[in-house]
Amino acid sequence: MVYEYIISTQRQNFYNITGQVCEALSKSGVSNGMCIVYCPHTTAAITINENADPDVVRDMLHGLGKAFPDRPEFQHSEGNSSAHLKSSCVGASENIIIEGGRLVLGTWQGIYFCEFDGPRTRKFYVKIQ
Repeated sequence: MVYEYIISTQRQNFYNITGQVCEALSKSGVSNGMCIVYCPHTTAAITINENADPDVVRDMLHGLGKAFPDRPEFQHSEGNSSAHLKSSCVGASENIIIEGGRLVLGTWQGIYFCEFDGPRTRKFYVKIQ
């Protein structure tokens, strides 16, 4: 079963989508299996990381900005090559084990939609199997 979600984003931010993924799992009725969260955009990504301290998200955005800054030598006409680099580095999807009707996440983990361009209206998909 595949569930589609729409998210409105601002420039460069991480959005906690754990609730939407749990909602999809609940609707599916699957007790044991796999959950795939997928982003079909080339300037956005999906990641799992700490969701207890908001400074972690700020630090990640800062670190990615330092690792992949905008550069005058980039030739992509839209001017968002750094967003494409960040998206490729972080990745388009995450796989999460389902056990006993729950996502197997660590105590401090959350699932994030990562916007590296924006603002945009984006989609992400949750596949439960």
